[in-house]
Amino acid sequence: MFRAVLAAIVGISVIPSVIALTYGFPYGSQKVRGVNLGGWLVLEPWITPSLFDNTGDSRIIDEYTFGQYQDHTTALATLTAHWNTWITEADFAAIAAAGLNHVRLPIGYWAFDVSGGEPYVQGQLPYLSKAVTWAQAHGLKLIVDLHGAPGSQNGFDNSGQKMSSPQWHTQQSNVDRTNAIIKRLASMFKDMTGTVPVIAPLNEPAGYFSSDLLAVTKQYWYDSYGNIRYPYGSSQQSNTIVMIHDAFQPLSYWNGFMSAPGWEGVFIDTHQYQIFSVPENQMSNSQHIQTACGKQSSLSSAPLWVVVGEWTPAATDCAKYLNGRGVGSRYDGSYPGSTRVGSCTGLTGKASTFSSSYKTFLRQFWEAQVISYEKGQGWMQWTWKAEIADEWSYQAGLANGWIPQNPTNLQYPNICG
Repeated sequence: MFRAVLAAIVGISVIPSVIALTYGFPYGSQKVRGVNLGGWLVLEPWITPSLFDNTGDSRIIDEYTFGQYQDHTTALATLTAHWNTWITEADFAAIAAAGLNHVRLPIGYWAFDVSGGEPYVQGQLPYLSKAVTWAQAHGLKLIVDLHGAPGSQNGFDNSGQKMSSPQWHTQQSNVDRTNAIIKRLASMFKDMTGTVPVIAPLNEPAGYFSSDLLAVTKQYWYDSYGNIRYPYGSSQQSNTIVMIHDAFQPLSYWNGFMSAPGWEGVFIDTHQYQIFSVPENQMSNSQHIQTACGKQSSLSSAPLWVVVGEWTPAATDCAKYLNGRGVGSRYDGSYPGSTRVGSCTGLTGKASTFSSSYKTFLRQFWEAQVISYEKGQGWMQWTWKAEIADEWSYQAGLANGWIPQNPTNLQYPNICG
């Protein structure tokens, strides 16, 4: 069955026996310890609020409207300056110096294709190339992550286009365009697995939205496997790992999905946040830590190699624009329909405003998560830097003491008991 399915996917008549892949990193024996380069090649209002506030137009809430409601020349100049400065080779050097081994780089479909007439500003691809060069120079492994697909796979602003409901799955043309981009990425990096060992074909498809979206996502994972594993136009396989997202389903949901025998080099990416609901914002610090520690069994028993590809030491949704530009937070009750827990003062912003007890909690929560996520294959924190949300920033955590200079140097090794 597997061979027939894969033959149909990749359009070749004979599938050879599965060969042992040569991974670009010793997965299984070394832990993934990494960070995301959020807000660089895909804009997010909460990571760089100044880019949005400086437009003076409240309609500009995501990268789609950033191009839609501005003069193209103005938008391009702003983005070019941002691309040139937000992440540089110095960041890659600092990431490597912090003892990390992976970076996950989000990029949107619009960097490759605006054939649907979308108003996105293009120009990201040279920076993808720079990132690969910098990763290679500093001994880091780069995961290329398609963060937004045509029509939006989740309706979040981080997909490029904030929408009331995702539309990606409703038109085959959207899926076809996405598959074409994955083929292009697979071709670009098929002989570079020493630096780009992993391609993540789609970030956070909203499997909770509908059974249709979940079904389209599962077929898309099958398609992506063929597109990434067979980029040579023949039966020759690449060594590139396919990292599928859990689509917000429990890890156990994926039992038996693309698992051996027959499939090889498939990782599952799960994102662990404790802030996007009222009850989570109401949790005490100790409850946040206990919740993180409670993830260990599901990660250690996951059906595929699992990496926690996004997580944060932040325990509230206080960061400005985290829930969208112009949208408030659940924690302070400014989010529609929420119940106030308390003031956000001192819980977000610059670390200089954080109390010593808060920084101690950030360290404890960070360590509880690292300990727990290494029960799987490892982790990549979201995100490397943010303008005014230091509680989210790996860079700020290093500078201010709640993230150790070496991620294995734990102060609270027994925090999970």
